[in-house]
Amino acid sequence: MTLAYIPSPSTGVLHLGPIPLRGYAFCIIIGVFVAVWLGNKRWIARGGKPGTVADIAVWAVPFGLVGGRLYHVITDYQLYFGEGRDWVDAFKIWEGGLGIWGAIALGAVGAWIGCRLRGIPLPAWADALAPGIAIAQAFGRWGNWFNQELYGRPTDLPWALKISEGPNRVAGLYHPTFLYESLWCLGVAALVIWADRRFRLGHGRAFALYVAAYCSGRVWIEYMRVDEAHHVLGVRLNVWTAIVVFVLAVVYFVLSAKLRPGREEVVEPESEPAAGAGDEAAGAQAGAGEAKPGAAAADAKPEGASEGASEDAEAPAKPEADAKPVGLTKSAPEADKS
Repeated sequence: MTLAYIPSPSTGVLHLGPIPLRGYAFCIIIGVFVAVWLGNKRWIARGGKPGTVADIAVWAVPFGLVGGRLYHVITDYQLYFGEGRDWVDAFKIWEGGLGIWGAIALGAVGAWIGCRLRGIPLPAWADALAPGIAIAQAFGRWGNWFNQELYGRPTDLPWALKISEGPNRVAGLYHPTFLYESLWCLGVAALVIWADRRFRLGHGRAFALYVAAYCSGRVWIEYMRVDEAHHVLGVRLNVWTAIVVFVLAVVYFVLSAKLRPGREEVVEPESEPAAGAGDEAAGAQAGAGEAKPGAAAADAKPEGASEGASEDAEAPAKPEADAKPVGLTKSAPEADKS
């Protein structure tokens, strides 16, 4: 007899009048907000402007949701296009089914578009957001708890997850793989934050570290799951995907460290100057660059006097005895002759 276990919610949706409030959707939304909030703080600390992370997230998040859903539907097409299935269910994202691989891949495309529009490097933005993405995944996995899905093998451990009878599931106690992955993602976020502060990771290496660390945990968690999945050479497809992505992330990390060591000094260009300010700044810079020639030109004497001025500068000062007594009325030419 099991003395302790993690209960599952009796339902994954609450109704506020005619409006359904779905636990899965709330977990995704909370995760996105936390990721943007943390990413904004890290972006500002790197020298970026407040609000830039959110502006680019407007592009990245919708692309990521579409990419995550596409990956799930393509790799588990039998759930939507098999015999007795309704293909319309492929659009019911609130019922669960987001593949992180597709979400990151297509989300990166959206982020690239946003970064191009703002004139900032995508790797720097990804570095700032990396731990926030891991935390967002940690929140998102609790959506699987609301939907009673993606659990592991049967177990009698004190932290076993109790699953009730329902479509495509059998009542019992199972490994809470959603919880394992949630905790692993929090550990990944902590690792990235620590390594970023310790080694000043830049040029996409913080993001690569997040990807590699997440994949290493996804492999053993994936082995514990019992939900239906495609297999290649006897191994679940997501395990192969995690291995390939892990290798790519490590290769990128190593090559980036050799080719572009250190961290970006400037991650976001300055704001555009006001109208006319650019011309004034250019004039000021030109004047500063010609300070010495300009000073000589300003001191230049009228034509015919410059030669004398240079001679006076080199000759010793004339004694004051040459000065005429007060009241002497010689004209200026006579004074020059004396």
